[in-house]
Amino acid sequence: MAQYIIGIDQSTQGTKALLFDAKARLLAREDLPHAQKVSPEGYISHDPEEIYQNTVKVVEKLIRNRGIKEGEIAGIGISNQRETTVCWNRSTGKPVCDAVVWQCARAEGICRTVEEEEKDYIRQQTGIPLSPYFPAAKMAWILENHPEARALADQGQLCMGTVDSWLLFCMTDGKVHKTDYSNASRTQLLNLNTLAWDERICTIFGIPMNCLPEVADSNAFFGETDLGGILTGKVPVHAMLGDSHGALYGQGCHTRGRAKATYGTGSSLMMNTGSDLILSEHGIVTSLAWGIDGKVSYCLEGNLNYTGALISWLKEDLGLIRSAGETQELALAANPEDTTYLVPAFSGLGAPYWKSDARAMLCGMNRRTGRQEIVRAALDCIAYQIKDVLNAMEQDSGLKLEALWVDGGPTRNRYLMQFQSDMAGVRIRVPHAEELSGIGAAYLAGITLGIFTEKQAFGNLRYREYVPEMSPGEREKKYKGWKDAVARVLLNGNFMESGNGGLNGK
Repeated sequence: MAQYIIGIDQSTQGTKALLFDAKARLLAREDLPHAQKVSPEGYISHDPEEIYQNTVKVVEKLIRNRGIKEGEIAGIGISNQRETTVCWNRSTGKPVCDAVVWQCARAEGICRTVEEEEKDYIRQQTGIPLSPYFPAAKMAWILENHPEARALADQGQLCMGTVDSWLLFCMTDGKVHKTDYSNASRTQLLNLNTLAWDERICTIFGIPMNCLPEVADSNAFFGETDLGGILTGKVPVHAMLGDSHGALYGQGCHTRGRAKATYGTGSSLMMNTGSDLILSEHGIVTSLAWGIDGKVSYCLEGNLNYTGALISWLKEDLGLIRSAGETQELALAANPEDTTYLVPAFSGLGAPYWKSDARAMLCGMNRRTGRQEIVRAALDCIAYQIKDVLNAMEQDSGLKLEALWVDGGPTRNRYLMQFQSDMAGVRIRVPHAEELSGIGAAYLAGITLGIFTEKQAFGNLRYREYVPEMSPGEREKKYKGWKDAVARVLLNGNFMESGNGGLNGK
Protein backbone atom coordinates (compact mmCIF):
# COMPACT_ATOMS: atom_id res chain seq x y z
CA MET A 1 0.00 0.00 0.00
CA ALA A 2 1.27 3.46 -0.91
CA GLN A 3 1.98 5.81 1.98
CA TYR A 4 1.77 9.59 1.89
CA ILE A 5 2.56 12.54 4.15
CA ILE A 6 0.43 15.69 4.11
CA GLY A 7 1.99 19.07 4.86
CA ILE A 8 -0.43 21.82 5.93
CA ASP A 9 0.93 25.34 5.59
CA GLN A 10 -1.40 27.87 7.21
CA SER A 11 -0.10 31.30 6.20
CA THR A 12 -1.23 34.91 6.60
CA GLN A 13 -2.94 34.96 3.21
CA GLY A 14 -4.31 31.42 2.98
CA THR A 15 -3.96 27.70 3.62
CA LYS A 16 -2.10 25.12 1.53
CA ALA A 17 -2.10 21.34 1.57
CA LEU A 18 0.94 19.54 0.13
CA LEU A 19 1.14 15.82 -0.71
CA PHE A 20 4.41 13.88 -0.44
CA ASP A 21 5.07 10.27 -1.38
CA ALA A 22 7.22 7.68 0.43
CA LYS A 23 10.31 9.04 -1.34
CA ALA A 24 9.60 12.56 -0.01
CA ARG A 25 8.66 13.85 -3.46
CA LEU A 26 6.11 16.67 -3.63
CA LEU A 27 3.24 15.38 -5.77
CA ALA A 28 0.44 17.93 -5.48
CA ARG A 29 -0.75 21.14 -3.82
CA GLU A 30 -4.10 22.77 -3.10
CA ASP A 31 -4.73 26.32 -1.82
CA LEU A 32 -7.54 28.44 -0.39
CA PRO A 33 -7.38 32.11 0.68
CA HIS A 34 -9.17 33.50 3.72
CA ALA A 35 -10.59 36.95 4.41
CA GLN A 36 -8.30 39.73 5.61
CA LYS A 37 -10.33 41.82 8.06
CA VAL A 38 -9.28 45.42 8.76
CA SER A 39 -11.44 47.45 11.15
CA PRO A 40 -11.95 51.25 11.05
CA GLU A 41 -9.36 51.45 13.86
CA GLY A 42 -6.84 49.60 11.70
CA TYR A 43 -7.11 46.34 13.67
CA ILE A 44 -6.14 43.33 11.52
CA SER A 45 -8.02 40.07 12.13
CA HIS A 46 -8.77 36.61 10.72
CA ASP A 47 -11.74 34.32 11.34
CA PRO A 48 -10.31 31.23 13.11
CA GLU A 49 -13.26 29.07 12.07
CA GLU A 50 -12.77 30.00 8.41
CA ILE A 51 -9.09 29.04 8.72
CA TYR A 52 -9.96 25.62 10.13
CA GLN A 53 -12.69 25.03 7.55
CA ASN A 54 -10.26 25.93 4.77
CA THR A 55 -7.72 23.51 6.22
CA VAL A 56 -10.25 20.69 5.96
CA LYS A 57 -11.27 21.74 2.45
CA VAL A 58 -7.74 21.86 0.99
CA VAL A 59 -6.88 18.44 2.40
CA GLU A 60 -10.18 17.01 1.15
CA LYS A 61 -9.55 18.40 -2.33
CA LEU A 62 -5.99 17.07 -2.32
CA ILE A 63 -7.14 13.56 -1.42
CA ARG A 64 -10.02 13.57 -3.90
CA ASN A 65 -8.00 14.90 -6.83
CA ARG A 66 -5.14 12.45 -6.28
CA GLY A 67 -7.40 9.45 -5.65
CA ILE A 68 -5.85 8.66 -2.25
CA LYS A 69 -7.28 5.42 -0.83
CA GLU A 70 -8.24 4.41 2.70
CA GLY A 71 -5.26 4.03 5.01
CA GLU A 72 -2.69 5.59 2.66
CA ILE A 73 -2.18 8.83 4.64
CA ALA A 74 0.57 8.04 7.15
CA GLY A 75 0.80 11.38 8.94
CA ILE A 76 0.50 15.16 8.92
CA GLY A 77 2.90 18.04 9.56
CA ILE A 78 1.75 21.63 10.18
CA SER A 79 3.50 24.95 9.57
CA ASN A 80 1.73 28.16 10.44
CA GLN A 81 1.74 31.94 10.47
CA ARG A 82 3.46 32.97 13.68
CA GLU A 83 2.36 35.35 16.44
CA THR A 84 -1.28 35.46 15.25
CA THR A 85 -3.28 34.88 18.43
CA VAL A 86 -6.47 32.85 18.94
CA CYS A 87 -8.65 32.55 22.07
CA TRP A 88 -11.50 30.07 22.38
CA ASN A 89 -13.91 28.34 24.76
CA ARG A 90 -12.41 25.03 25.88
CA SER A 91 -15.86 23.42 26.30
CA THR A 92 -17.54 24.50 23.07
CA GLY A 93 -14.50 24.96 20.86
CA LYS A 94 -15.87 28.32 19.71
CA PRO A 95 -13.56 31.35 19.33
CA VAL A 96 -14.13 34.20 21.78
CA CYS A 97 -13.26 36.69 19.04
CA ASP A 98 -11.48 36.89 15.71
CA ALA A 99 -7.79 36.00 15.68
CA VAL A 100 -5.49 38.99 16.24
CA VAL A 101 -3.03 38.90 13.33
CA TRP A 102 0.71 39.27 13.88
CA GLN A 103 0.74 42.56 11.94
CA CYS A 104 -1.84 44.14 14.26
CA ALA A 105 -0.53 46.71 16.78
CA ARG A 106 -3.76 47.12 18.80
CA ALA A 107 -1.92 46.02 21.96
CA GLU A 108 0.56 48.90 21.84
CA GLY A 109 -1.15 50.53 24.84
CA ILE A 110 -0.64 47.35 26.86
CA CYS A 111 3.11 47.50 26.19
CA ARG A 112 3.30 51.13 27.31
CA THR A 113 2.08 50.17 30.78
CA VAL A 114 4.94 47.71 31.38
CA GLU A 115 7.67 49.13 33.63
CA GLU A 116 11.27 49.41 32.41
CA GLU A 117 12.56 46.82 34.89
CA GLU A 118 9.98 44.33 33.63
CA LYS A 119 10.82 45.11 29.99
CA ASP A 120 14.43 44.19 30.64
CA TYR A 121 13.39 40.95 32.38
CA ILE A 122 11.15 40.04 29.44
CA ARG A 123 13.97 40.52 26.95
CA GLN A 124 16.49 38.61 29.05
CA GLN A 125 14.24 35.60 29.48
CA THR A 126 12.46 35.46 26.12
CA GLY A 127 15.17 36.83 23.82
CA ILE A 128 12.73 39.41 22.40
CA PRO A 129 12.28 43.13 23.17
CA LEU A 130 8.76 43.99 24.34
CA SER A 131 6.43 44.61 21.40
CA PRO A 132 2.69 44.45 20.55
CA TYR A 133 3.79 42.26 17.62
CA PHE A 134 3.94 39.22 19.92
CA PRO A 135 1.06 37.20 21.43
CA ALA A 136 1.71 38.11 25.09
CA ALA A 137 0.40 41.65 24.65
CA LYS A 138 -2.30 40.49 22.21
CA MET A 139 -3.62 37.98 24.78
CA ALA A 140 -3.66 40.68 27.46
CA TRP A 141 -5.61 42.98 25.11
CA ILE A 142 -8.22 40.28 24.47
CA LEU A 143 -8.63 39.63 28.19
CA GLU A 144 -9.11 43.36 28.81
CA ASN A 145 -11.50 43.99 25.92
CA HIS A 146 -13.62 40.83 25.70
CA PRO A 147 -15.56 40.15 28.93
CA GLU A 148 -16.34 36.60 27.79
CA ALA A 149 -12.62 35.84 27.62
CA ARG A 150 -12.06 37.05 31.20
CA ALA A 151 -15.07 35.10 32.47
CA LEU A 152 -13.91 31.90 30.78
CA ALA A 153 -10.39 32.41 32.14
CA ASP A 154 -11.79 32.76 35.68
CA GLN A 155 -13.68 29.48 35.16
CA GLY A 156 -10.60 27.70 33.78
CA GLN A 157 -12.39 27.27 30.44
CA LEU A 158 -10.33 29.58 28.20
CA CYS A 159 -7.75 28.34 25.70
CA MET A 160 -5.20 30.78 24.28
CA GLY A 161 -2.53 30.11 21.70
CA THR A 162 -1.11 30.58 18.23
CA VAL A 163 -2.69 29.24 15.05
CA ASP A 164 -0.96 25.84 15.30
CA SER A 165 -2.56 25.15 18.69
CA TRP A 166 -5.99 26.27 17.42
CA LEU A 167 -5.79 23.97 14.39
CA LEU A 168 -4.61 21.06 16.53
CA PHE A 169 -7.46 21.56 19.03
CA CYS A 170 -9.99 21.49 16.17
CA MET A 171 -8.33 18.58 14.39
CA THR A 172 -8.36 16.45 17.54
CA ASP A 173 -11.99 17.27 18.38
CA GLY A 174 -10.98 19.36 21.39
CA LYS A 175 -8.83 16.66 22.98
CA VAL A 176 -5.39 18.29 22.63
CA HIS A 177 -4.15 21.79 23.48
CA LYS A 178 -0.45 21.80 22.57
CA THR A 179 2.13 23.88 20.73
CA ASP A 180 5.74 23.30 19.77
CA TYR A 181 8.92 25.01 20.92
CA SER A 182 9.29 27.15 17.77
CA ASN A 183 5.85 28.74 18.10
CA ALA A 184 6.03 28.98 21.89
CA SER A 185 9.31 30.91 21.65
CA ARG A 186 7.56 33.60 19.59
CA THR A 187 4.80 34.30 22.16
CA GLN A 188 7.06 36.40 24.44
CA LEU A 189 5.90 34.15 27.29
CA LEU A 190 8.36 31.24 27.03
CA ASN A 191 11.51 31.31 29.14
CA LEU A 192 14.35 30.29 26.81
CA ASN A 193 16.44 29.10 29.76
CA THR A 194 13.87 26.84 31.44
CA LEU A 195 11.94 25.99 28.23
CA ALA A 196 8.69 26.57 30.12
CA TRP A 197 6.08 29.32 30.37
CA ASP A 198 7.50 32.08 32.57
CA GLU A 199 5.23 32.67 35.57
CA ARG A 200 6.49 36.20 36.21
CA ILE A 201 5.90 37.28 32.60
CA CYS A 202 2.44 35.70 32.57
CA THR A 203 1.66 37.71 35.72
CA ILE A 204 2.93 40.94 34.10
CA PHE A 205 0.42 40.45 31.28
CA GLY A 206 -2.34 39.01 33.47
CA ILE A 207 -2.44 35.73 31.55
CA PRO A 208 -3.52 32.63 33.52
CA MET A 209 -1.01 29.88 32.80
CA ASN A 210 -3.73 27.22 32.65
CA CYS A 211 -5.02 28.92 29.47
CA LEU A 212 -1.79 28.22 27.61
CA PRO A 213 -1.01 25.08 25.60
CA GLU A 214 1.38 22.36 26.65
CA VAL A 215 4.78 22.88 24.99
CA ALA A 216 6.25 19.90 23.14
CA ASP A 217 9.05 18.99 20.74
CA SER A 218 8.42 20.07 17.17
CA ASN A 219 8.29 16.41 16.08
CA ALA A 220 6.25 15.17 19.04
CA PHE A 221 3.13 13.06 18.68
CA PHE A 222 0.48 15.79 18.83
CA GLY A 223 -2.57 13.54 18.60
CA GLU A 224 -4.67 11.91 15.90
CA THR A 225 -7.20 13.36 13.49
CA ASP A 226 -9.65 12.36 10.79
CA LEU A 227 -10.16 16.05 9.94
CA GLY A 228 -13.85 16.04 10.72
CA GLY A 229 -14.44 12.74 8.97
CA ILE A 230 -12.81 13.39 5.59
CA LEU A 231 -10.15 10.77 6.39
CA THR A 232 -11.40 7.20 6.69
CA GLY A 233 -9.31 6.62 9.80
CA LYS A 234 -7.39 8.74 12.28
CA VAL A 235 -3.80 9.67 11.39
CA PRO A 236 -1.08 11.16 13.59
CA VAL A 237 -0.03 14.80 13.58
CA HIS A 238 3.70 14.40 14.10
CA ALA A 239 5.23 17.84 13.39
CA MET A 240 4.41 21.48 14.07
CA LEU A 241 6.66 24.43 13.20
CA GLY A 242 6.23 28.17 12.84
CA ASP A 243 6.47 29.00 9.13
CA SER A 244 9.88 30.64 9.23
CA HIS A 245 11.25 27.78 11.33
CA GLY A 246 9.71 25.34 8.85
CA ALA A 247 11.62 27.06 6.04
CA LEU A 248 14.85 26.87 8.08
CA TYR A 249 14.33 23.13 8.56
CA GLY A 250 13.14 22.59 4.98
CA GLN A 251 16.25 24.30 3.62
CA GLY A 252 18.42 21.81 5.51
CA CYS A 253 19.88 24.45 7.86
CA HIS A 254 20.16 21.94 10.70
CA THR A 255 23.65 22.73 11.91
CA ARG A 256 25.15 25.65 13.81
CA GLY A 257 26.03 28.59 11.58
CA ARG A 258 23.68 27.84 8.68
CA ALA A 259 21.29 30.63 7.77
CA LYS A 260 18.30 31.23 5.52
CA ALA A 261 16.39 34.26 4.27
CA THR A 262 12.72 34.11 3.34
CA TYR A 263 11.79 36.91 0.94
CA GLY A 264 8.11 37.67 1.31
CA THR A 265 6.13 40.86 1.82
CA GLY A 266 8.78 41.48 4.43
CA SER A 267 11.65 39.13 5.16
CA SER A 268 12.70 36.76 7.93
CA LEU A 269 16.36 35.87 8.31
CA MET A 270 17.37 33.05 10.64
CA MET A 271 20.70 31.61 11.72
CA ASN A 272 20.83 28.28 13.52
CA THR A 273 23.06 28.68 16.61
CA GLY A 274 22.64 25.09 17.81
CA SER A 275 22.72 24.68 21.58
CA ASP A 276 24.02 28.24 22.08
CA LEU A 277 21.47 30.67 23.52
CA ILE A 278 22.82 34.02 22.30
CA LEU A 279 21.12 37.25 23.37
CA SER A 280 21.70 39.74 20.59
CA GLU A 281 23.60 42.95 21.22
CA HIS A 282 23.20 44.10 17.62
CA GLY A 283 19.48 44.63 17.05
CA ILE A 284 18.12 41.16 16.29
CA VAL A 285 16.24 38.62 18.44
CA THR A 286 16.69 35.13 19.81
CA SER A 287 14.19 32.28 19.40
CA LEU A 288 14.07 28.51 19.44
CA ALA A 289 14.56 27.04 15.98
CA TRP A 290 12.83 23.81 17.08
CA GLY A 291 12.92 20.95 19.52
CA ILE A 292 13.57 17.52 17.99
CA ASP A 293 13.81 14.24 19.91
CA GLY A 294 14.33 15.98 23.25
CA LYS A 295 16.99 18.44 22.06
CA VAL A 296 16.38 22.11 21.26
CA SER A 297 18.24 24.33 18.83
CA TYR A 298 18.32 28.11 19.18
CA CYS A 299 18.42 30.70 16.42
CA LEU A 300 19.05 34.38 15.82
CA GLU A 301 16.41 36.16 13.75
CA GLY A 302 15.98 39.51 12.08
CA ASN A 303 12.75 40.72 10.47
CA LEU A 304 12.49 43.35 7.74
CA ASN A 305 9.31 45.32 7.03
CA TYR A 306 9.77 45.97 3.31
CA THR A 307 11.26 43.58 0.77
CA GLY A 308 8.73 42.04 -1.64
CA ALA A 309 6.32 44.84 -0.72
CA LEU A 310 8.66 47.19 -2.60
CA ILE A 311 7.68 45.52 -5.86
CA SER A 312 4.02 46.28 -5.08
CA TRP A 313 4.99 49.89 -4.34
CA LEU A 314 6.74 50.23 -7.70
CA LYS A 315 3.72 48.78 -9.48
CA GLU A 316 0.66 50.03 -7.61
CA ASP A 317 1.78 53.35 -6.16
CA LEU A 318 4.40 54.66 -8.59
CA GLY A 319 3.22 52.94 -11.78
CA LEU A 320 6.83 52.29 -12.82
CA ILE A 321 6.24 48.63 -13.68
CA ARG A 322 3.32 46.51 -14.88
CA SER A 323 4.58 43.27 -13.35
CA ALA A 324 7.29 42.03 -10.99
CA GLY A 325 9.02 40.35 -13.91
CA GLU A 326 9.94 43.73 -15.45
CA THR A 327 12.20 44.71 -12.55
CA GLN A 328 15.03 42.40 -13.57
CA GLU A 329 15.54 43.84 -17.06
CA LEU A 330 15.05 47.41 -15.89
CA ALA A 331 17.68 46.98 -13.16
CA LEU A 332 20.14 45.45 -15.62
CA ALA A 333 19.59 48.38 -18.02
CA ALA A 334 20.15 51.06 -15.33
CA ASN A 335 23.17 53.37 -15.52
CA PRO A 336 25.96 51.60 -13.59
CA GLU A 337 27.36 54.97 -12.45
CA ASP A 338 24.08 56.11 -10.85
CA THR A 339 24.29 56.49 -7.05
CA THR A 340 20.60 56.46 -6.13
CA TYR A 341 19.70 54.74 -2.84
CA LEU A 342 16.25 53.95 -1.51
CA VAL A 343 15.83 53.47 2.25
CA PRO A 344 12.35 51.86 2.52
CA ALA A 345 11.33 53.13 5.95
CA PHE A 346 7.66 53.47 4.94
CA SER A 347 6.59 52.22 8.37
CA GLY A 348 9.86 52.78 10.21
CA LEU A 349 13.03 50.71 10.08
CA GLY A 350 13.13 47.16 11.44
CA ALA A 351 16.16 45.07 12.32
CA PRO A 352 18.83 45.99 13.18
CA TYR A 353 17.97 49.71 13.53
CA TRP A 354 14.52 49.59 15.19
CA LYS A 355 13.56 53.17 14.46
CA SER A 356 9.76 53.31 14.35
CA ASP A 357 9.60 57.02 13.48
CA ALA A 358 12.01 56.76 10.53
CA ARG A 359 10.61 57.72 7.13
CA ALA A 360 11.54 56.47 3.66
CA MET A 361 14.01 58.39 1.51
CA LEU A 362 15.37 58.39 -2.04
CA CYS A 363 18.77 60.07 -2.15
CA GLY A 364 21.84 60.32 -4.37
CA MET A 365 19.85 61.11 -7.53
CA ASN A 366 21.06 63.32 -10.37
CA ARG A 367 19.35 64.81 -13.45
CA ARG A 368 19.80 61.55 -15.39
CA THR A 369 18.23 59.35 -12.72
CA GLY A 370 15.08 57.80 -14.15
CA ARG A 371 12.74 54.85 -14.05
CA GLN A 372 15.43 52.20 -14.47
CA GLU A 373 17.63 53.60 -11.72
CA ILE A 374 14.76 53.92 -9.23
CA VAL A 375 13.64 50.33 -9.91
CA ARG A 376 17.22 49.14 -9.40
CA ALA A 377 17.50 51.11 -6.15
CA ALA A 378 14.35 49.35 -4.90
CA LEU A 379 15.87 45.92 -5.61
CA ASP A 380 19.27 46.88 -4.24
CA CYS A 381 17.86 48.03 -0.90
CA ILE A 382 16.47 44.53 -0.32
CA ALA A 383 20.00 43.12 -0.54
CA TYR A 384 21.45 45.93 1.60
CA GLN A 385 18.89 45.34 4.37
CA ILE A 386 19.65 41.62 4.40
CA LYS A 387 23.38 42.33 4.56
CA ASP A 388 22.73 44.55 7.60
CA VAL A 389 21.02 41.66 9.41
CA LEU A 390 23.62 39.09 8.34
CA ASN A 391 26.35 41.36 9.69
CA ALA A 392 24.51 41.57 13.03
CA MET A 393 24.17 37.77 13.14
CA GLU A 394 27.86 37.27 12.48
CA GLN A 395 28.77 39.82 15.18
CA ASP A 396 26.46 38.22 17.76
CA SER A 397 27.40 34.62 17.00
CA GLY A 398 31.08 34.97 16.10
CA LEU A 399 30.31 32.73 13.12
CA LYS A 400 31.22 33.50 9.51
CA LEU A 401 28.63 32.62 6.88
CA GLU A 402 29.76 30.65 3.86
CA ALA A 403 26.36 30.47 2.17
CA LEU A 404 22.80 31.76 2.50
CA TRP A 405 19.81 29.56 1.70
CA VAL A 406 16.93 31.65 0.35
CA ASP A 407 13.26 31.17 -0.58
CA GLY A 408 10.23 33.23 -1.58
CA GLY A 409 8.93 34.89 -4.74
CA PRO A 410 11.64 37.57 -5.17
CA THR A 411 14.31 34.84 -5.37
CA ARG A 412 13.22 34.30 -8.99
CA ASN A 413 14.80 37.67 -9.83
CA ARG A 414 18.30 36.82 -11.10
CA TYR A 415 19.55 40.41 -10.80
CA LEU A 416 18.52 40.57 -7.14
CA MET A 417 20.05 37.21 -6.28
CA GLN A 418 23.37 38.07 -7.93
CA PHE A 419 23.46 41.44 -6.18
CA GLN A 420 22.61 39.72 -2.89
CA SER A 421 25.55 37.37 -3.37
CA ASP A 422 27.81 40.30 -4.24
CA MET A 423 26.75 42.34 -1.21
CA ALA A 424 26.79 39.50 1.31
CA GLY A 425 29.99 38.07 -0.14
CA VAL A 426 28.62 34.52 0.10
CA ARG A 427 27.08 31.85 -2.12
CA ILE A 428 23.32 32.21 -2.49
CA ARG A 429 21.39 28.93 -2.80
CA VAL A 430 17.91 29.18 -4.38
CA PRO A 431 15.84 25.97 -4.26
CA HIS A 432 13.69 24.98 -7.22
CA ALA A 433 10.88 24.18 -4.75
CA GLU A 434 8.93 27.15 -3.38
CA GLU A 435 6.86 25.92 -0.43
CA LEU A 436 9.71 25.58 2.06
CA SER A 437 7.60 26.14 5.20
CA GLY A 438 5.16 23.34 4.37
CA ILE A 439 7.99 21.19 3.04
CA GLY A 440 9.88 21.57 6.33
CA ALA A 441 6.88 20.45 8.43
CA ALA A 442 6.11 17.53 6.08
CA TYR A 443 9.74 16.40 6.00
CA LEU A 444 9.95 16.47 9.80
CA ALA A 445 6.74 14.44 10.14
CA GLY A 446 7.76 11.91 7.48
CA ILE A 447 11.25 11.42 8.90
CA THR A 448 9.90 11.03 12.45
CA LEU A 449 7.35 8.45 11.31
CA GLY A 450 9.96 6.56 9.29
CA ILE A 451 8.09 7.02 6.00
CA PHE A 452 11.26 8.33 4.36
CA THR A 453 14.79 9.11 5.49
CA GLU A 454 16.49 12.45 5.97
CA LYS A 455 18.76 11.60 3.04
CA GLN A 456 15.76 10.91 0.78
CA ALA A 457 14.01 14.10 1.82
CA PHE A 458 16.84 16.58 1.47
CA GLY A 459 18.30 14.76 -1.51
CA ASN A 460 15.21 15.83 -3.45
CA LEU A 461 16.04 19.52 -3.20
CA ARG A 462 17.73 21.11 -6.20
CA TYR A 463 19.35 24.53 -6.14
CA ARG A 464 20.48 27.32 -8.39
CA GLU A 465 23.62 28.96 -7.01
CA TYR A 466 24.96 32.49 -7.26
CA VAL A 467 28.55 33.33 -6.31
CA PRO A 468 30.08 36.76 -5.62
CA GLU A 469 31.40 38.51 -8.72
CA MET A 470 31.88 42.06 -7.41
CA SER A 471 35.33 43.18 -6.28
CA PRO A 472 35.78 43.82 -2.53
CA GLY A 473 36.50 47.49 -3.24
CA GLU A 474 33.29 47.97 -5.22
CA ARG A 475 31.28 46.12 -2.57
CA GLU A 476 32.68 48.33 0.18
CA LYS A 477 31.97 51.50 -1.82
CA LYS A 478 28.36 50.58 -2.52
CA TYR A 479 27.67 49.43 1.03
CA LYS A 480 29.18 52.63 2.45
CA GLY A 481 26.74 54.59 0.28
CA TRP A 482 23.87 52.56 1.77
CA LYS A 483 25.03 53.15 5.35
CA ASP A 484 25.31 56.87 4.62
CA ALA A 485 21.75 56.88 3.27
CA VAL A 486 20.46 55.05 6.35
CA ALA A 487 22.29 57.55 8.58
CA ARG A 488 20.43 60.37 6.83
CA VAL A 489 17.10 58.66 7.49
CA LEU A 490 17.94 58.06 11.16
CA LEU A 491 19.11 61.65 11.59
CA ASN A 492 15.97 62.96 9.92
CA GLY A 493 13.85 60.87 12.30
CA ASN A 494 15.69 62.38 15.27
CA PHE A 495 15.09 65.89 13.97
CA MET A 496 11.41 65.16 13.38
CA GLU A 497 11.13 63.80 16.91
CA SER A 498 12.67 66.94 18.39
CA GLY A 499 10.20 69.12 16.50
CA ASN A 500 12.72 70.68 14.11
CA GLY A 501 10.80 69.39 11.08
CA GLY A 502 13.71 67.85 9.17
CA LEU A 503 17.38 68.06 8.38
CA ASN A 504 17.18 71.78 7.65
CA GLY A 505 15.09 72.57 10.69
CA LYS A 506 12.43 74.15 8.46
